[in-house]
Amino acid sequence: MSLTSLGISAGFMVGCCTAAQIARRVSQRLLSQDGLVPVLMNEAIAAAELCACCFELIIVADNFGVATYAIFLFLLTIWWGKVWGDASACPYTHMEDVLEGRTSFKEMALRTWAELMGGCCVYRIVQVFWWLEFAETHKGRAFEECNADLQVSPYVGAAIEGVATLLCRLASKTISVQEPKFSSYIDSFIGTSLVVAAFNFSGGYFNPVLATALKWGCRGHSNLEHIIVYWIGACIGALLSVPIFKLRVVRRLLLGEEKEKQA
Repeated sequence: MSLTSLGISAGFMVGCCTAAQIARRVSQRLLSQDGLVPVLMNEAIAAAELCACCFELIIVADNFGVATYAIFLFLLTIWWGKVWGDASACPYTHMEDVLEGRTSFKEMALRTWAELMGGCCVYRIVQVFWWLEFAETHKGRAFEECNADLQVSPYVGAAIEGVATLLCRLASKTISVQEPKFSSYIDSFIGTSLVVAAFNFSGGYFNPVLATALKWGCRGHSNLEHIIVYWIGACIGALLSVPIFKLRVVRRLLLGEEKEKQA
């Protein structure tokens, strides 16, 4: 495939990030910063940005390989970490907050709903872009039947998504406490590495909203299997990270003895 096609994909992702940033600024100007509405709007925008870019990353992975996909994902993750603010575009982070008493079940449910709306609705924009076929890699993709990324049994896939999500969340919690230099780059590198490691087994989504927006109803697994792998698996992994990170032996291993005493 030509570098022109790769450039068009890169340009589309840059355009999505730019449009999302403009939407955030407009939202800040038009909406009062009090209450839940701006929070839900930020989540919807973040989820739409995430899913739009990841739809295009599928094109990149299919035509230019996993290594190129990983480079783009690494750079995008760093960008999202800098501009999303309190938004996560991922429901299990709010589930963790409920478990630790930082938010209510109602807010968690509403944030998840906003993320699903943003992530699923943005596909129509992506589909129009693919339909225009600016790049040869987009030919026939707009209305093509999608295939699931799950290459193992649903229960093995759920275990992969769960364990990888657990490791990813433990790494993020450790980095937030340690606050090392270039922490965002380290966090992005760990997350990207885990995605690449799981890519040929479960797809390496580690985010139920992202997986649902990209792969719900695709050929290769049932809807129930999708829920087991990408919702139950990932959410259990994330929720387990909360009590596991509080274990003294784990904190000593991840934080060191001095940090473990301070925390």
